[in-house]
Amino acid sequence: MKAMLLRGPNLPFEPVTLPDPVAGPGEAVARVITCGSGLTIQHVKAGRRKVQFPRIIGHEIAGEIVAVGPGTAGLKVGDPVTTYFYLNCGHCRWCLENLEPLCTDTRGQVGLDCDGAYAEYIKLPAQNFIRLPDELDYKKHPAEIGVITDALATPLKVLRRARIKAGETVAVLGAGGGLGIHQLMMAKWAKARVIAVDTAANKFEACRKAGADEVVDASAGRVAEQLLELTKGNGVDVVVDYVSKTSTLEAGCKALGRHGRLVTLGGSGQPFQVSAADLLNKEQDVLGSRYVTRAEVLEALEIVARGEVFPLVTVVRPLAEAEAVHALVERGEVTGRAALRVAL
Repeated sequence: MKAMLLRGPNLPFEPVTLPDPVAGPGEAVARVITCGSGLTIQHVKAGRRKVQFPRIIGHEIAGEIVAVGPGTAGLKVGDPVTTYFYLNCGHCRWCLENLEPLCTDTRGQVGLDCDGAYAEYIKLPAQNFIRLPDELDYKKHPAEIGVITDALATPLKVLRRARIKAGETVAVLGAGGGLGIHQLMMAKWAKARVIAVDTAANKFEACRKAGADEVVDASAGRVAEQLLELTKGNGVDVVVDYVSKTSTLEAGCKALGRHGRLVTLGGSGQPFQVSAADLLNKEQDVLGSRYVTRAEVLEALEIVARGEVFPLVTVVRPLAEAEAVHALVERGEVTGRAALRVAL
């Protein structure tokens, strides 16, 4: 099979030809149609995320099962599938409670701790393939269908994690990014008032189209003040921070109103200070949110299948152009998401 191989951090992709994978017991092999190109795997390429090299990265796929190994149940050749990112054990306390991101016996993540989908075929434990709903036209929209597992499932989890209700005000920091712009969509889907916060003025119109009722330019460093002005001093109900630098986290906390909730995920993950008095007197919450459960992936797929939300993919290039696509991702020049077309 043809694949794009990384031999180390900060190195270009190397086109290689490798043997086609063979499904072993409990495994399956899928033909990859498209694979999303997001920041998680760009962090690997740029050396910000440590993995064992050489590595084939990529995990946000639309594909079709071409082989199943002995003892594999629930999948058959021809099934349209996407992947579940975590190689969770399935038997620890957290997996049994359907909280797979907290698995204590994890084997890692697809495309980081095992070879991923920047290749014509991908082999995984069968449990890591998720069958696509019949209503999803993965042949017509493979790139969009493939990125649902992250682009929409992650914001969906945030809605649940932050207990967002209709009529509440939600501010999204880093709203112009690949996850941020989909968080705007999902917050609007949840019938919230949505405020997009970003420094990239060229993405403000896309934020509005995605569901933002107001846009805040963060380049002047007055995020908390502007959010308080927009809420007449009351503060926002929820801040979702996809940047998670010290400055954005602290600004987000200052912008919270009574019973406000801040959710941090992705981004820099830097330490920050928060007022214990505000947490106490305003009964505020500071929450972390990791990647999603399988149930949340399934729910996100169903939401798209019902036609309620649709992912935004603006860059789709052939697998051979992976280097150019990742340069765009690194520079923050992609609106929505990017993907590679693997199958011809």
